[in-house]
Amino acid sequence: MLLKVSEVTVEFGGVTAVADLSLEIGQGELIGIIGPNGAGKTTLMRVITGMVRPTSGRVLLRGLDITHWTIDQRVRSGLALAQQIVKPLATFTLAENVALACGSRRMGSPWQAMTTIDRNLELERARALLEMMGIGGAADDYPSEVPLGYLKCLELARALALEPDLILLDEPLAGLNQAEAAQMADRIASLVTATRSIILIEHNLREVIRICPKLFVQDHGGNLDFGPTQQVMANPKVRAAYLGEGAG
Repeated sequence: MLLKVSEVTVEFGGVTAVADLSLEIGQGELIGIIGPNGAGKTTLMRVITGMVRPTSGRVLLRGLDITHWTIDQRVRSGLALAQQIVKPLATFTLAENVALACGSRRMGSPWQAMTTIDRNLELERARALLEMMGIGGAADDYPSEVPLGYLKCLELARALALEPDLILLDEPLAGLNQAEAAQMADRIASLVTATRSIILIEHNLREVIRICPKLFVQDHGGNLDFGPTQQVMANPKVRAAYLGEGAG
């Protein structure tokens, strides 16, 4: 098992954001996490990445308890996060932004990496990753010069630069039109390999259902269902909570 979230609860000032949640993901899996606003999806993601410490429960990576590990320790052990709101370094080109991530995987900081590792090698790898994401032609452009869809691809390229075993994606399709969202969803699905898994939090239900073999549904901080996509979407409770349909 690559990642195991075991009976995790998160409370903020007496308010329960996540309630006794458990989730497992193996190697080579793509799992979609869905649920209405306020269901606790982002909080769960932050527990996995180390941004939030759970009130109770554990997070295990390859059997190791990483519940109290720092974000940096988790990244170095194979986790990567692509944020919903992309915040690249504005004075760096797209290639330079990715090159920083390439170097930081092996050094103490991205700045140290760029001064001690062959810059040309890192830039070459960065360009290859941008090409892989379909935006190689914009490698020398600055973030302010490219559209949102390109910035979303940049964020994925930066995550891939960390050579992760597990990528956590927080609403990567947000702000994209239907055609762009479908294209991005296809790219995300293509990133799954025998040794690389993805957890996708996304409100675009159409694309999540299309590309994710398994769904994890949250509602009011708890787990409503988890399993094969078509089976989960046929659950009357899921349809009532997420689609507003009567549970019968």
